[in-house]
Amino acid sequence: MKYTGDWRIDEMDLWEADYLNMEVEAFISIDERGDGRFQFGLVSGYIDGEVIQRKTETRLEFTWEGNDECDEAAGSGWLQLRDDDTLEGEIKFHGGDRSSLIATRIKKQ
Repeated sequence: MKYTGDWRIDEMDLWEADYLNMEVEAFISIDERGDGRFQFGLVSGYIDGEVIQRKTETRLEFTWEGNDECDEAAGSGWLQLRDDDTLEGEIKFHGGDRSSLIATRIKKQ
């Protein structure tokens, strides 16, 4: 699956890099089933994803559950490949904020 791997979140439209990377380098990690986990700032969660094929595009759509500053949080989102090493997408908090994001593949050394 093209989305499998570890990705560094480089940009989000609602938060600056200082917040994104305050505890760990902001990331999304996706396994071959489309599931995974993520963390940016004080937000972390587990992803339940599925690759969806539309007429002109393919993307990974997901729901997530986790924490936002120790409070339970949940939402949904999507990721789409710009190219082999770049994702663009959106993460939404149930009943709250929505932010676009850009992430780059973390190369294994």
